[in-house]
Amino acid sequence: MATTDTTARLGGREWGVLLVLCGAIFLEGLDVSLMGVALPSIQADLGMTAGGLQWVISAYVLGYGGFMLLGGRAADLLGRRRVFLCWLAVFVAFSGLGGLAQDGWVLILARFVTGVSAAFLTPTGLSIITTTFDGPRRDRALLVYGGVGAAGFTLGMVAGGLLTAVGWRWVFFAPVALALLVLVASVRVIPRDTGHGGGRFDVAGAATATGGMLLLVLAIAEGAWPALVGGLALLAAFAVVERRAAEPLVRAGVLRVRGLVRVNLVALLFAGSFFGFQLVAVLYLQQVLGWSALETGLALLVSGVDAVLAPTLTPHLVRRFGLVRVMTAGLLSATAGYAWLLRIDEGWGYWQLFPSALLVGLALTLAYGPMTIVATTGVADAEQGLAGGLYNTSFQFGAALGVAGVTAVAALGDTPLEGYRLAALVPVAAGLPAALTASRGARRRSA
Repeated sequence: MATTDTTARLGGREWGVLLVLCGAIFLEGLDVSLMGVALPSIQADLGMTAGGLQWVISAYVLGYGGFMLLGGRAADLLGRRRVFLCWLAVFVAFSGLGGLAQDGWVLILARFVTGVSAAFLTPTGLSIITTTFDGPRRDRALLVYGGVGAAGFTLGMVAGGLLTAVGWRWVFFAPVALALLVLVASVRVIPRDTGHGGGRFDVAGAATATGGMLLLVLAIAEGAWPALVGGLALLAAFAVVERRAAEPLVRAGVLRVRGLVRVNLVALLFAGSFFGFQLVAVLYLQQVLGWSALETGLALLVSGVDAVLAPTLTPHLVRRFGLVRVMTAGLLSATAGYAWLLRIDEGWGYWQLFPSALLVGLALTLAYGPMTIVATTGVADAEQGLAGGLYNTSFQFGAALGVAGVTAVAALGDTPLEGYRLAALVPVAAGLPAALTASRGARRRSA
């Protein structure tokens, strides 16, 4: 990937488009991770049960994971600008509703619809980048975009602690303010397009895929076996429908694009490891060490190193070593960070946690942007929304699996500390296969 800085240089209008879309992906990452630190305060204020509180997270995951493929394909068929602006407005409305909620069910509803909006926004924003930029400028834009998205995940933990210290409702109101700014700017800078439909929408495919995704995410989040069986049955029906559809939601040929299946598997494993790590760290710091939400957020601040390094350092490393090698190095860094957490005990302080948080921040610096590029390379413009939907679906399913795995394993311990030590094995068990799978891709490319 030998490109010069001149060929990768972006123009003024291109920077405008990129900054708006970076604002949207930062907002999505922020919205996912803000909530974790605020949950105890939400439970106390609204009087929610532990089961009800779990639905604050599960509802978002259901909406996000269930509608991602549909969101990506809708962008291709209906027009990316139209879909982006519409669902960004929905995000503003329902995130604000969450902040105003006086009852648990209102908050859960708001989180579900916010998750649905993210399911449309995320693949649409990615497809706008991949169809607006080309060549070296495309790779540079995606590295910046991926780095900013990763920063949203890590800085959300810090911001969540700061906002919760003021009041948990600000965890909802702050994203609304940012989303409004992005919405106003988007109207001015996002290029117009007409979509690539020109025919019928695959209603049967959309219904079976979305239903199957919803049930599978429900099974993962709640451990519901009937939902797992139903989800698999609907996905089997989806495969049959797609083979017979004249204009399928997911064209089978797109899965034969070089490296696409592999990078989606890597994304699933990486997301599971990262969100599992994040949950173990937060619960350990608050429930074992007794740290406040603010202290927890500040302790994880170093993970936000990717906010600075991903847009600046990663492009140079990619030009020197290539996408897959840089991504693999990031995944190995993540695994080392997760393994460090296996040593937690009651006497730990900030400096004992520091290496783990730093290594995970470096992992996001190196891995997230290159994964995004590989996941959309070689796919036709008319299917970029679909490619983004597949990639983000993998990422979201991985996150749900990681959280569910950590929660289940932590319950096996006789004490909270013992449980979190055991649960720390989950990120390692997902992170190492992710690195090995990526390194296999690196060997094939160099062969």
